[in-house]
Amino acid sequence: MTTDFPPLNLPDATLQTRTGPSGKPEVLCLARKKWVALEPEEWVRQHVLAFLSESLGYPLGCMAVEHRLTLNGMPRRADVVCFTADQTPRLLVECKAPNVALSQDAVNQAARYNLVLKVPALLVTNGMQHAAYEVDPGGVSRPLQALPPCP
Repeated sequence: MTTDFPPLNLPDATLQTRTGPSGKPEVLCLARKKWVALEPEEWVRQHVLAFLSESLGYPLGCMAVEHRLTLNGMPRRADVVCFTADQTPRLLVECKAPNVALSQDAVNQAARYNLVLKVPALLVTNGMQHAAYEVDPGGVSRPLQALPPCP
C-alpha cells in the first residue's frame, strides 16, 4: 500500500500499512502493536517511534503512545512518553501533522503536559522540523541540540 504523505526529516521507518475494514488506510503501531488509522499526525508519530528506538535506543516497550494524564482536572493525552526501566518518565514528545507549522502553542502544550509528567526532555515535531528542550527540576527549559539517548 502506498501513502500520500510527504517524506519526513527523520530516518526512514519500516512501517506496515494496510487498507482497514472501513476502507481507510491503517498502520501497525510500533509501540501499541495494533492497527490504527493512518492520519498525517500518526505518520509522524510512527516515524518518531522508530527514530527513538533505532537511533536513540529507547525500547518500544518503554514508550507510551497517547499517554493519559490529568491537567487542571481535565483529561489529556501526551502523544509519546518514554519511560526508564523503573517507570520514570524521561522524554515527552508532541507530534503534529507535517502540514502543521511548529508554533509556540505546540511548545506550550508540551510544557503544560510536563507540569504533570516532569520529564527532563521535550520534543515537539511535525516530522519536518523538530524543537527539543532540556527541562531542569525547577521547570526551566533550554533548547537542546540533540535528544538524550536512552539511559
